[in-house]
Amino acid sequence: MQDKKTKPKRPSKKTFQGLPSKEQILEFIQTADGPAGKREIGKAFGLKGQEKIALKKRLKDMAEEGLIDGKRTAYHRMGGVPKVTVLKVVAIEDGEVYAEPENWAPDAGEKPPRLLVMESKKMAALKRGDRFLARNEETERGWRATPMKKLPARTEGLMGVVEFDGSGKPWLAPVDKRVRNSSPISDVGEAKEGELVLAERSGKSPRSGVKVIEVIGDPLAPKAFSLIAIAKHGIPHIFPDEALAEARRAAELPLSEDDREDLRDVPIVAIDPADARDHDDAIWAEPDGKGGYKAIVAIADVSFYVRPGGALDREARKRGNSVYFPDRVVPMLPEILSADVCSLVEGADRAAMACHMTISSEGKITDWRFTRATVRLASNVAYEDAQARIDDGTAPDHLKHLWGAWKLLHAAREARDPLDLDLPERQVRLNDDGVIEEIAVRERLDAHRVVEDFMIAANVAAAKALEAKKAPVVYRVHETPSREKLLAFKEYLASQGRNFAMGQVITPGLFNRLIKDVSDPAEKALIMEAVLRSQTQAYYGPANAGHFGLALGSYAHFTSPIRRYADLLVHRALVDAYKLEQPKSKLDLPEGTGLSDRDRSTLGNITDAISQTERRAMEAERDTIDRYVAAWLSGRVGETFDTRITGVQGFGFFATIDKLGGDGLVPVSTLGREYFHYDEAAQKLVGEKSGTEYAVGDRLKLKLAEANALTGALKFEVPDSDGAPIEKRGERTSPRKRTHQKGSGKGPAKGVKKGNGAPRQKHEQNKRGRPGNIRHQGRKKK
Repeated sequence: MQDKKTKPKRPSKKTFQGLPSKEQILEFIQTADGPAGKREIGKAFGLKGQEKIALKKRLKDMAEEGLIDGKRTAYHRMGGVPKVTVLKVVAIEDGEVYAEPENWAPDAGEKPPRLLVMESKKMAALKRGDRFLARNEETERGWRATPMKKLPARTEGLMGVVEFDGSGKPWLAPVDKRVRNSSPISDVGEAKEGELVLAERSGKSPRSGVKVIEVIGDPLAPKAFSLIAIAKHGIPHIFPDEALAEARRAAELPLSEDDREDLRDVPIVAIDPADARDHDDAIWAEPDGKGGYKAIVAIADVSFYVRPGGALDREARKRGNSVYFPDRVVPMLPEILSADVCSLVEGADRAAMACHMTISSEGKITDWRFTRATVRLASNVAYEDAQARIDDGTAPDHLKHLWGAWKLLHAAREARDPLDLDLPERQVRLNDDGVIEEIAVRERLDAHRVVEDFMIAANVAAAKALEAKKAPVVYRVHETPSREKLLAFKEYLASQGRNFAMGQVITPGLFNRLIKDVSDPAEKALIMEAVLRSQTQAYYGPANAGHFGLALGSYAHFTSPIRRYADLLVHRALVDAYKLEQPKSKLDLPEGTGLSDRDRSTLGNITDAISQTERRAMEAERDTIDRYVAAWLSGRVGETFDTRITGVQGFGFFATIDKLGGDGLVPVSTLGREYFHYDEAAQKLVGEKSGTEYAVGDRLKLKLAEANALTGALKFEVPDSDGAPIEKRGERTSPRKRTHQKGSGKGPAKGVKKGNGAPRQKHEQNKRGRPGNIRHQGRKKK
């Protein structure tokens, strides 16, 4: 017998008259017994006619100010939790269950509140990861949640390719290389075999399978790889209509001549990649007659167009940054701003935030100031073209002056001795049809270093300027390596016969000297990999902890507000600190271009959120490059490549192809019948009988056995002279032959037998008729 349905509780009745104040609305929302939407508020205060229209505007203003959140049918205090919402269990501590709102958006500006889940006799015990509908309330001791209904597990971004087994049963082959098994499809919809689809779980149990919710199409189409990354990582890529409309209005803002410094006659230039989608920085320098230079770094004045609290600002904060793929960019701002109005282009008047600097003859920044300006670029130059003009002597004076100022900055950088790791950047070049033309390591020119050192100087100036004004700063923080990582680094060096003293002051130069002292290229790569593993991950935060990698005490990001929300916040802080506010606009846009009260009060939570979106973007970009590399190589399966070992585990080792990238696995099961020990401290596998070693940094030739363009996964084999996997090796330059007794480092080595590693992916039907993870052969190089 079903329980009788009960009517939802109405908000408690109170006797109010007239348009309520913001304080009264907040009190009503927090004390209401049930949902408190526009209708309930209007009824409680007895509003009619024009008063209802005024209430709608007041609620909109409160939302933009960050006082309330939610929908017009159910508001709640910003930073609070809706009275009824879906929660997810995040921790179980000392028998107490804690949950967080499942759909807490990063643009809420705060960390999701943690709720103590009350016991419920109607529901089985909850475990970490469970989803449930709950009624929530805020008490003096914090938030409490009363479970109402347990909800099925949800898998976000479930994507794969439809396959049919021998019996005609559909399966979803994953495109994530971390997922090893296919899933049964309970509802294939209109999807056809071989099509890329989005899916969701059909029920609570994995056996329930998945159902197709969207057909994307050909998984090997030119633009599919970036779409896979966008879906997999949940990257917002469609702008709400409200944000687009606000961007169009903002694009109409006139540039005020009275409130901007006129720099249109200064020959400022932007030096960017030839395929740059936006241009948010430009530079200028000229000798000051004292052995130094006067310089300007002009940055797109995005804060003039994107105002705090508006729909455009909320969407930019949600995205956190632009995401760049070989075939497209997912911008932080709509293209009318990012690729047009805010982009600094030759011959067009543009709004800029100008950093004026004095560079001493020693390359130090001795003075700085910030202004809002109007600029008209002398030119947009590609890195390669700028370098060519400098090299052949045909560069105009304004380019020569930039190189002259850079030589001073570079000398100061060398004296500072920041961390110097040679980390090549892969570049995927596509033709007009989106097909891969070439994958190569991007050439590193002096032109790149010129722009980089000017940007670093401006970023330092911004941080120090805000500190001097005692204004809020969004720092770019890179902390000194932790003691735990340094101990692991020390242990690793000891396994290589090198010493590392823990008592010394840890500086970037210390690591640089370790690397420079190694002459053998293979060993140098090995040490460099170890140094990289010892570093902490950079992040954004309102508290200064310095930038270890750049050897700088204060560092902020100021130079890319088109593509990074952190830079936009720095610009707003500079607007306040230097009193650069603009006249009120007659357009329907939020007022004010500095930091809002909400920005200031929740700065730590905002920086946490945008640090997470940055990591998300990095993972998505890396995954996409891996897929392009695998597609490029899929036509070269069976060929042998020069590789370097980048990681070792008990189940095998990973190697990357020289000058191309693309990490691939060599399973221990393919190394022959020999027993291999895994020496974790030394990061190597050691053959029990032959003493053959496979260690991080070793260079060796490997045969490409598989290239899966959908997952980006590669698999290699160690060939013998006939091109077949070897079973017993003689003398080779690499892998190394070991002459000492097996096992090294502290503690016993871990043993790994043949076949004990990760299961090999099968590409034929197994005994159950189920297809294994597919290998799609991409287009061969033309």
